[in-house]
Amino acid sequence: MKRLGILASHRGTNFQAIIDACKEGRLDAEPVVAISNNSKSVALCRAREAGIATVHLSNATHPGCDKLDNAILDALLGHQVDLVITAGYMKKLGPRTLAHYSGRIINVHPSLLPKYGGKGMFGLNVHEAVINSGDKETGISIHWIYGDYDTGPVISQQVIAVLPDDTPETLAKRVLASEHQLLIETLANLLEQEQ
Repeated sequence: MKRLGILASHRGTNFQAIIDACKEGRLDAEPVVAISNNSKSVALCRAREAGIATVHLSNATHPGCDKLDNAILDALLGHQVDLVITAGYMKKLGPRTLAHYSGRIINVHPSLLPKYGGKGMFGLNVHEAVINSGDKETGISIHWIYGDYDTGPVISQQVIAVLPDDTPETLAKRVLASEHQLLIETLANLLEQEQ
């Protein structure tokens, strides 16, 4: 059974989808640690409620990029994590973590990459850009992380129609609902390939 490390900054709804899928036997994996840069994140509360170890690591706890990178890597290694998932994690991972877990870090992004990816493209910023562009469709991308924001190879995508009366908020809600399903399906496929 693969050991999962999840990094999340805020609500942790994708993290909750992972917890539920593992409990229900839809994923042959176990979330063993939740790491957040936000000590008040709902993701950490979700982890505590599920009996999963939590770690708050940020520039406040570890000033300097190198110290934070080392702390994140140490937390993942300390929990013997096999696969890392960044699900709404609003920080860039450091070079040591990226090198050690190369080919074993995935991210969920709320657009059809390479469109609307990169620094600053998260949450409502993405959905606002999609609507302002006049695009008729958007979606979800799950991709490998190797360095820069949203540039790793795409593993899976799902298209979501942009409705004429969509606002960034209504579009975000529909995309998020589909994110959970695509994330679990993608993780299940990845875990199956590992066996």
